[in-house]
Amino acid sequence: MIPDDTPDESAENGVPSPRHAPLPLPPARMPAGPEDGDVTDELKEAYWSVHDGAAAQATVRQVLVRLPRITLLIGRLAWQADRAATLTVIVCQLASAAMSAFSLIASVGVLQHLFAQGPTAERVRAAVPQILLVVAFLAARALLEAAVAAAQARVTPKIRTSLECEFLRLTAHVRLEAVEDAEWHDEVHRANDRGLFYARQIVGQVISLASAALGLIGTAGVLSVLHPLLLPLLLLSVLPVGAAAVRSARARFHSFKRWNTLQRRVRVFSWLLLDVDAAAELRSDTAQDALLAEHRRLTTKIAEEDTRLGVNSAVLNLTGRAVGGLGTGITYTALGAMLVSGWLPLAAGAGAVLAIQAGQSSLVRLVDVAHLVFEHALWVDDLLAVQERCRQLLPREGELKAPERVRTIALDDVRFTYPGKDTPALDGVTLSLSAGETVAFVGLNGSGKSTCAKLLAGLYEAHEGSVTWDGVDVRDMDAHSLHRQVACVLQDPAHFPFSALSNITISTGSLVEADPRRAMDAARASGADTVIAALPQQWRTLLSKRFKGGQQLSGGQWAKVAVGRGLYKNAPLLLLDEPTASMDPPSEHAVYEAVLRGRLREDQITVLISHRLASVVDCHRIYVFDNGRIAEAGSHDELMARGGAYTAMFTLQAGGYRPRTARTESIT
Repeated sequence: MIPDDTPDESAENGVPSPRHAPLPLPPARMPAGPEDGDVTDELKEAYWSVHDGAAAQATVRQVLVRLPRITLLIGRLAWQADRAATLTVIVCQLASAAMSAFSLIASVGVLQHLFAQGPTAERVRAAVPQILLVVAFLAARALLEAAVAAAQARVTPKIRTSLECEFLRLTAHVRLEAVEDAEWHDEVHRANDRGLFYARQIVGQVISLASAALGLIGTAGVLSVLHPLLLPLLLLSVLPVGAAAVRSARARFHSFKRWNTLQRRVRVFSWLLLDVDAAAELRSDTAQDALLAEHRRLTTKIAEEDTRLGVNSAVLNLTGRAVGGLGTGITYTALGAMLVSGWLPLAAGAGAVLAIQAGQSSLVRLVDVAHLVFEHALWVDDLLAVQERCRQLLPREGELKAPERVRTIALDDVRFTYPGKDTPALDGVTLSLSAGETVAFVGLNGSGKSTCAKLLAGLYEAHEGSVTWDGVDVRDMDAHSLHRQVACVLQDPAHFPFSALSNITISTGSLVEADPRRAMDAARASGADTVIAALPQQWRTLLSKRFKGGQQLSGGQWAKVAVGRGLYKNAPLLLLDEPTASMDPPSEHAVYEAVLRGRLREDQITVLISHRLASVVDCHRIYVFDNGRIAEAGSHDELMARGGAYTAMFTLQAGGYRPRTARTESIT
């Protein structure tokens, strides 16, 4: 153990020494997770489960009050997607409910003939017309339901397509600071994963909800025709069944949410056992058995939970049936009393039994679907809210377009602070860049180099001060046109799963069209030509193992392709943010030769951000950033002669390439 008063060599060199906090010995044994109680307690709620079980916590009144608004919302989306199909659904749904009610009334007519006086044969013959009428109503209902299903099949994909296209259009164009906001990120992924999925599901659920509600209304109408006193009997029969259905639905939601959380915990171990990135370390550490033991412990708990939930569900189902049976028994007793007293003919009583059974079935279906619609509508609302928020975060649009050629780009007293931060990332930065220049931004991590580059590119907007292109403030320009005039090459470039050629041409907004000569020049200048030449199908090769025959590039190869992509854009402003960090020395040298000396466009402004100061020596001007400000500016020779921060950094890096004995001698 190192005592606290031991001298630290790093402190003598000006580097802060590590903090020595007192730390007790670890325990000899500690569980990987909670061993007793609820193993779901330590899991944070996933973004995609925010609304799961919401219906189980809502009151019946809340569900009933919200259902009409949900129905209108889905109806509006359907109407916008396909008016003819939506109208077909509405008309056919109403007609189907009417056919169901008419078939009940016709069934009562059949019973009246069958229960009438006279020989059986004559009663059956007399009932035949009514039987045919029942068959006709049921056939018409079947046809109408088929028409509803066909119209639903037309409108549902259109709703999903419309919502998804609009959602992706908005999220793909929001300003960069929105994408970098973790809260926005969660909202968008939640809307994408759940909102779009349930937007497709909820259309059919709303139709089923309307069908059940109309069926219940139709049943009530039939009973009122048979005898007004039968309506209270319907309520007495269906309310206990409805209450049991509500409790059952809520229990299912709670059970699913808990089971889902348990599955998430056990999947942590499943993923580790299957993960390719962890495979080598798991085997070298011989850690497989430890993970398997923890997996076994958790799956045993899940099995116990499954058993408990199954037993509870059986008990709840039995209770619901008992309560519903009691209500039905009271209803049938009252119905029998009405028949005995002569208040109700026998045929009408039999018809009432059929209607009450249909009403109970409709109510159970109504409760089940209502819970689904209520909960799934929260996800659809979430999706629509995210879309509306994205509309507020879109870049500005305007008639003034960014120029295809620029003589001077200037920053004047620019200040910028990231959301949630107290310290500004840029604090009064003023600089000027001229066409044909190569400029370097250097400094420590977090000094403001990359932030300044993003303001130059129009990806961020200055909170104070101005960024101008030939004297015109970029805030007055159309943002999309400005982005077209800036080429960015980043340290961690995107690996597009497209052809090698598309990975070059995508910088101009196209995957399928190319300028062959320009593409070849860009590939040669970046060194990507040797990478592409070695591929099986060269320019046509897909750069992703997810496709048959696809190829996976190394980090350095991807970097060359990314530089080629930036050069192909041929924009008046080229920003290179540590573009060669993953390249080998010869490749890095070739890229800098192309960018700094073998320019493809002579009037281009090139901004190079790099920690490797040897690469910025030949730049026309070097800006040294420190805590959001420009500490020094000048050419390499000027800055070295000044003996300031740049000199200290350059000397430190240069010393790292000399043998240790030489470094020691220079220090002494």
